Amino acid sequence: MVGGLLTTDWLLTAYRQGIFPWPVCDGQNEILAWFSPDPRAVLEFDGLYVSRRLRRRLNSGQFQVTFDTDFPSVIGACAGPRTPGDGTWITPHLAEAYIELHRLGVTHSVEVWQGGQLVGGLYGLALGGFFAGESMFHRVRDASKVALVHMVRHLQSRGFVMFDVQQASPHLVRMGATEIPRREFLSRLKRALELPVSFTDALHPAVSERPTVCANSISPPPNSNATAASSAPAC
Repeated sequence: MVGGLLTTDWLLTAYRQGIFPWPVCDGQNEILAWFSPDPRAVLEFDGLYVSRRLRRRLNSGQFQVTFDTDFPSVIGACAGPRTPGDGTWITPHLAEAYIELHRLGVTHSVEVWQGGQLVGGLYGLALGGFFAGESMFHRVRDASKVALVHMVRHLQSRGFVMFDVQQASPHLVRMGATEIPRREFLSRLKRALELPVSFTDALHPAVSERPTVCANSISPPPNSNATAASSAPAC
């Protein structure tokens, strides 16, 4: 599906139906597209793969990990080009929409620090027991993997049952991501949304009360039968 609006109403309705936005930029033009891939990639909590080398990095003490401490910086880093000349699917309008959802307590981030510098992170959207991972980044080796491991551990501790990663990139497959039919995904999503769990103790924390943890009425988008594009969002 193409069109619609990047409002909180549209975004929340879309995610509850298993649909996510993925703007397509063509020169100076920005096309708002919505996707519901079949198959859909998920990361099962008990299927997370942590290599020996990554486990040593996790236990080395060289990284400090926080949650919801600097969401704008995480999404800003995820929006940056991976290599010189690369574009990005995280447009300024999309970033603004997710930052607004963060103010409402819906989107969340995990930050990885080294020597006081932000070197990795991940952000996504939490509804009931469902978490939609949107993108992650790293500036030093393994920092995005560290972010992913900590996010999985946090979601498990909070009672989440589903981690959507949308499409199976090679990086995510190495970490244990698998693909399931869209019909199964939507069935599991419906059950997950009904769970009375939250990412934080407060369902809607104020902006000034973001926790730190270590270790306009608009018509919603209709159901979409869109298939995935040929390449996944940079994760």
